[in-house]
Amino acid sequence: QVQLVESGGGLVQAGGSLRLSCSASGFTFSSYAMGWFRQAPGKEREFVAAISWSGGSTYYADSAKGRFTISRDNTKNTVYLQMNSLKPEDTAVYYCAAAKTPAVLVHGYWGQGTPVTVSS
Repeated sequence: QVQLVESGGGLVQAGGSLRLSCSASGFTFSSYAMGWFRQAPGKEREFVAAISWSGGSTYYADSAKGRFTISRDNTKNTVYLQMNSLKPEDTAVYYCAAAKTPAVLVHGYWGQGTPVTVSS
């Protein structure tokens, strides 16, 4: 069955960095777009970043541009989110998602999430 397992979350001070990973199995990873979303306490889930199946195209929320980088390794069935210059408002549970195209990630496969806490 399809599995998406996120890791790399934790507690970090403002200005610090974290690298999230999402390991995928149960589907043809290299044929799927991948994305990262987040949900802060009391807020709706929001898009963070996405990457096409080849890695040739990437997309970012305005809040992530210039600070976060999404990448993938199709030989390892893994997608990454490098987060730099973290802010307290980045505190959230981060989820990875998989779908045939970036536009339909919200309707695709989802992981269980990894929490990120940024202290001020």
